[in-house]
Amino acid sequence: MQKARYACESVPSAVAAPCRLQIGSEQHKELFCRSFIETHTPYEPGDLSWPVLDEQSLTLLRTVPVWTLALEVEVNAGMMLEQFAARQHDPLIARALALQGYEEARHGRMLQTLIERYGLRAGPLRPPAAPSRGEFIVFGYNECLDSFLGFGIFRLARELHIVSEQLIALFERILVEEARHIVFFVNWIAHNRIQRGLRMPVLHVLPVALGYLDALKKTIARARAKSEDKGIALAGEIFKDITLRSFLQACLHENDRYMAAFDQRLLRPRVIPAIARLLVRLAGS
Repeated sequence: MQKARYACESVPSAVAAPCRLQIGSEQHKELFCRSFIETHTPYEPGDLSWPVLDEQSLTLLRTVPVWTLALEVEVNAGMMLEQFAARQHDPLIARALALQGYEEARHGRMLQTLIERYGLRAGPLRPPAAPSRGEFIVFGYNECLDSFLGFGIFRLARELHIVSEQLIALFERILVEEARHIVFFVNWIAHNRIQRGLRMPVLHVLPVALGYLDALKKTIARARAKSEDKGIALAGEIFKDITLRSFLQACLHENDRYMAAFDQRLLRPRVIPAIARLLVRLAGS
């Protein structure tokens, strides 16, 4: 079967190597699965060195209204992925998905440790989504958007010295893992769609656009749900001097930095960065 060829994505032209990997091939699957598995880092949140925070940092963390949502996303993702992995027929893909499920669950334990250690508020969690291909796709596109925004938020938090550098460094390991997750996802979804008969790259445009549109709608809905919370007002005060252009530039800078760590033959998420670059150009004109 003739496999589709894709250009290497998000690689600066000065360093880009010829991309001869056939996306959707067995070699592609081996590369994106084994790259993901081999870059896993073992650690347990309870074993990390958590810093003592000053009152200003504690007040900020206790006021921010995201802990229930963040914990729910990570814990439920872990359970959903563990069950989804168990349904896979390909043992290598199953192994990679199970590992991602483990890492998502560990992110939940990381947040739970943060919540307990610093006396933060978190309410009851809703049950996870069904472990289906569709739910994993929805989750994957949301991760692509959320990770891109998170890259910029953490960069600005570090530059503005909002919280302890030691605490930011602890959570940077989550950003590294989220970068691995979204690279795995965009390669998995391209491979999966080709294996299911969608061989021409142009035919992937509509499902990709719909996936990101759904992710954007969910992100906006979450923001609106918290619009009256005092934590949003506090965040607005902290970031009052940050323009949309400077925020997107921070996101792009960090996204490029994280994506540079991956094999050049692998696909990268490129829709959100492309939109961000366009907005930066428009804002600067």
